[in-house]
Amino acid sequence: DESTVRKSVKAVKAAAALKGYAPDHDYVHPVPDGFMAKGVSTYYNKDGNPAGQWVKSQADSQRQFDMMVEAMQSLAEGIKPVEPVSVPKHLNADLMCVYPMGDPHIGMYAWCKEAGENFDVNIARRDLHGAMSYLASNTPATDTALILNLGDFFHADNKSNTTTSGTPVDVDGRFSQVLELGMLAMVDTIDIARKKHKKVIVHNTIGNHDTHLAPMLAIALKAWYREEPRVEIRDTASIHHYEQFGKVLIGVTHGHTIKKGAVGLDAVMATDRPQMWGQATKRYWYTGHIHSTNRAELTGCTWESFRNLPPNDAWHQGQGYRSGRDMCAIVHHKDHGEVARVTCDISIARNAG
Repeated sequence: DESTVRKSVKAVKAAAALKGYAPDHDYVHPVPDGFMAKGVSTYYNKDGNPAGQWVKSQADSQRQFDMMVEAMQSLAEGIKPVEPVSVPKHLNADLMCVYPMGDPHIGMYAWCKEAGENFDVNIARRDLHGAMSYLASNTPATDTALILNLGDFFHADNKSNTTTSGTPVDVDGRFSQVLELGMLAMVDTIDIARKKHKKVIVHNTIGNHDTHLAPMLAIALKAWYREEPRVEIRDTASIHHYEQFGKVLIGVTHGHTIKKGAVGLDAVMATDRPQMWGQATKRYWYTGHIHSTNRAELTGCTWESFRNLPPNDAWHQGQGYRSGRDMCAIVHHKDHGEVARVTCDISIARNAG
């Protein structure tokens, strides 16, 4: 009816005005998709006609995020799914191998004269492949594998080469190239695991560097493995993730939202998953973010942060950070919790890769 049409026209005009297009007010220079008009200044001649105009724009963060989701979903539709591989033999159903990946920072660029070592997206993929190959070769053939991307998988979150909050970072290669090679690095890791284990569960944790790209990575991997029933890609929507294995409960978060050390994570786990908490007798929190090994006993659970494989970038090198670099695999028994651990130093990973 007439009132519905009138409301629709009003809504369309309002949306157009946000883009800088309102001809009734001489706004005739709309800003591109992904931006919104911050302000429009028009000056008129003596006859009252527009003589010039300044249009100020700013990024529309929500629209840019929606565009990124649309682009990744479109890309995912075109991904040809991998074919299932045969199930390995002689698997131990009482054990689970956990592969925590501390802050891979795919796409980070480092120059040896500034940071002490060269690093780029190809080196990052090769190091991750080498570490995962070594760890899978030195852990038992368990029924279940849990791959934990602990966040900051990508170094930058957009084409502007900044983190989610806008901090500029040193990035290697074009944005689309980093996305492609980063996804393939995760595919490498998952493929190594599915040749060793019957079921592979993957968590992609949201980090402060890649708040938007972490869910995109999960979407792409779901498309990649949609025909492989032995690979489960968990949803990436929450800051905190949980996985239960018998009497073992594992909580996963990047660590950038922890206010002080790991204080409070025990209460978060008990509140978020009260039923799992009651069923478990061995409870763990695994985090990244601080690029160093830390461990603490909380009330009813243990917290641990993990090192990462990449070297420092120029900024961190200049600030004096010098933590070790490695990746590990942790073997959990369904009743007894952690029973073994294998560590792969970066020097081993490069020989294995």
